Amino acid sequence: MASLNMDNLRHWAIRYTFFFLGLVLFGLGIAISVKVRHLGLHPWDVLNVALTDKFGWSIGTWSVLVGMVVILSSLLISRKYINIGTFLNALLIGPFVDFFLWLDFLPGASYTWFDYGWLLLGILIVGMAGGLYVAGGIGAGPRDGFMLSIADRTKLSVSKARIMVESVVLVIGLLLGGPVHVVTFLYTLILSPVFQVSLRLFAKLRIALAGELPSEVKVKV
Repeated sequence: MASLNMDNLRHWAIRYTFFFLGLVLFGLGIAISVKVRHLGLHPWDVLNVALTDKFGWSIGTWSVLVGMVVILSSLLISRKYINIGTFLNALLIGPFVDFFLWLDFLPGASYTWFDYGWLLLGILIVGMAGGLYVAGGIGAGPRDGFMLSIADRTKLSVSKARIMVESVVLVIGLLLGGPVHVVTFLYTLILSPVFQVSLRLFAKLRIALAGELPSEVKVKV
C-alpha cells in the first residue's frame, strides 16, 4: 500500500511538473513574440495586445480576463472540457507573460531579418510548451476547451471550429487595432506541427519517467 501511494505521488508530481513547466515556457514564448509584434501575432495574442493598447492594463491581465470569459462561455455550452487545469492555464499564463516582459531581458524589435528568427523561436517555444503541458494530462486550456465545445455543439470538425473561432477573434483584434501582419496567417501552419510532435515526445517521456503503460496515459486536449 505504501509503495502504491508513493507511485501515485510520483505520477502526480511528474504530471504537474510537465504542466507547470509548460505554462512557464508558454508565457516565455508569448513574451518573445510580443517583442516583435510588428510582424504579427497569433489571433488570441492580437486580441490581448489590442485590448492593452486600447484600454490599458497589461497583456497578461487581459489574457487572464479573456481566458475567464472563454471559460464562462464554454460552461454555457458544455462543462465537458472544463477542469482544474483549464482554470490554472487561464490564471497563470498571463502573469508569466507579464513577468518575462517585466524582467526586460528579451531583445526588442530591430526591424531587420533578425526579428523573423526571434519570432520563429517564440513560436517554437509556444508549440513545445503546449505539447509539454498537454502531455501532463491535467486538462485542456480555456481556448482549446472552448473550440472543442463549439465543435461538439455545431458538429463541425475541431479544425473547422478552430478556424471559425480564431477568425472571429482575429477580426475583433484587428478592429481594435491589434498587430495583424503576414506572420499572423502563418502561425497555425508552424505552431500545429510543432505542438503535435512535441506532444508525442513529451507523452513518451512521461511514460518513461512515471513507469506508466501507454494505455494508462490520459492526455486531455
